[in-house]
Formats: sequence, C-alpha cells, structure tokens
Amino acid sequence: MTRRFFRLLAWQLLLLFACALPPARAADDTVEITRATIEAAEEGYRLSAAYSFELNHGLEDALQFGVTLYFTTEVEFTRPRWYWMDEKAVKVKRTFSIAYNVLTRQYHVGPVGSVRQSFSTLEDALFLLRRPSRWVVAPRGALKVGEVYNVTLRMGMDRDYLPKPIQVNAFNNSEWRLASNKKTFLYRAE
Repeated sequence: MTRRFFRLLAWQLLLLFACALPPARAADDTVEITRATIEAAEEGYRLSAAYSFELNHGLEDALQFGVTLYFTTEVEFTRPRWYWMDEKAVKVKRTFSIAYNVLTRQYHVGPVGSVRQSFSTLEDALFLLRRPSRWVVAPRGALKVGEVYNVTLRMGMDRDYLPKPIQVNAFNNSEWRLASNKKTFLYRAE
C-alpha cells in the first residue's frame, strides 16, 4: 500500500513538473528574417535580405517524393500620412520554387517562370532560398526622393501553388506552416 502511494505521488510530481516547464517551441516552424535592407541603384530600389530556417521532416519527405515547394517574399512600401490612411507606394511579390528530381538526384531552385539552378545537396539548394540575390522591388521614380517609407517584408512557404490534394492537407497540418512574421523598417528614399 505504501509503495503504491509513493509511486502515485512520484507520477503526480512528474506530471506537475512537466506541466510547469515552458512549452517547447519547434525551431522549424518559422522563418527568421536576419537581414533586410533597401539599396538605391540605377535601375531602381533593390531588396537585400537573408533568412534563417530549416525544413521540418514532413517538408523534407514531401520534397524527396517529388512535391515542389514554393516560397514567396512579399515587400510593401507605405508612406504614413497624418490626414488619411497610409499611402501604398509599392507592393511586390516574388516566388521561388524548390524541387527534387529523383532520376538525376538533384535539387532545382529558382524564381517561378524563370531559369532554375541545380544543386546536388539540399543544403546548397536552401542556401539560395536563404540568401536570394538582390532584386529590384521598385523602379526608379516609384518612390519620392527624401520621403520616409515603412517597408514591410514577409517570407514563407506559399501553399497556394501546391497541387489541390496536398493543399487540403497542408492547410490542416502545422508542418506546412513555414513562414516569417512581418518585419517592418524605415527607409528614406534616395
């Protein structure tokens, strides 16, 4: 009887400690924006960004079985106004795809509708997604020189490009929710 009481007490204490611990946050569920700057160039304004993320086991498996994954970066320039809602100067999106070819055992990464690069390892392919080349997000003249703009950046997996049967599963499965929080910073147009 006493032994049974102590076992029950030990289980209750373990349960109490387990509940008291902070919940473990999965490192694979978010994209962290580690760098984001706007640079003025002759052809317009370029976004220079870097992201930090890992594919979770479910996404890696889907990629290995031939499902192409899509990652979209959204950039929005708004100018605050005191008398009305913020002026939306520029809003652009760019989507990259990553696919695995089982026959050639290579990963293919590139912008949707453009030439894709081939890589032999997943790490090399993800490097291109994590550190994309600078791209023109606004042409010259789209922003008023000297004005301060709020730049909002977001990057994440775009489930809208997935095939419909997988899309249904992806919207209900937390493994398919790889996205960043919005990052907002100020930029004075040059």
